[in-house]
Amino acid sequence: MDRSADLDIEELKMTREQYILATQQNHLPRTENAQLYPVGIYGWRKRCLYFFVLLLLVTMIVNLAMTIWILKVMNFTVDGMGNLRVTKKGIRLEGISEFLLPLYVREIHSRKDSPLVLQSDRNVTVNARNHMGQLTGQLTVGTEGAVFGHSVETPHIRAEPSQDLRLESPTRSLIMEAPRGIQVSAAAGDFKATCRKELHLQSTEGEIFLNADKIRLGNLPTGSFSSSSSSSSNSRQTVYELCVCPNGKLYLSPAGVGSTCQSSSTICLWS
Repeated sequence: MDRSADLDIEELKMTREQYILATQQNHLPRTENAQLYPVGIYGWRKRCLYFFVLLLLVTMIVNLAMTIWILKVMNFTVDGMGNLRVTKKGIRLEGISEFLLPLYVREIHSRKDSPLVLQSDRNVTVNARNHMGQLTGQLTVGTEGAVFGHSVETPHIRAEPSQDLRLESPTRSLIMEAPRGIQVSAAAGDFKATCRKELHLQSTEGEIFLNADKIRLGNLPTGSFSSSSSSSSNSRQTVYELCVCPNGKLYLSPAGVGSTCQSSSTICLWS
């Protein structure tokens, strides 16, 4: 018992001595050779860091201002951009739109009760192609009118008020076909058909009917008829007889008491 008490006293003494030694080392004066090392960024490095942070902040503000300006100018909305609206049925354009490159669409519609206007400084050309890419139809609208590359099928063609309607084929023929007939009428004017060579009026099964108060055939050749019973000369002749050659050619012959038409006339022989 006494031995254990002695051991405890010795341990307490040793612990007390260690504590005293530790406290004395903490209060010992520092040596003169000790150096202090500052922690942090100082000098020109600090100024450069502040400059880069400020530059980054200015760049962010400028980018934000440019983004807001672009959104404002281009009129970006949830539905689209500017006059362009994205709907469930497709794309809708409102107002005047300008296309600088080719436009490929399936259908183009205007608003209800509004016309569809296509405008160009030169010509407006509409092409139709097949699945092979070959051109099957073309429509060109220019200053001289509409030019069709192939056949045209339409129920109505009309000109603007107080303007003439002209159908022309500069290098080819102009053909108008209709299974039930073609009607050309001029309610308040003349109807003229002119050609350089021959004008053919042909009816395969019916007849050619000319209905007018007066029918004039100008520039018909005049034949000659010599007879001893003829009392008037050609210079005083005012009445002529209309003659038909076997080949269908018409000519005028001076009228007499009887018929003056001759199948052996020089006009019929040299026609």
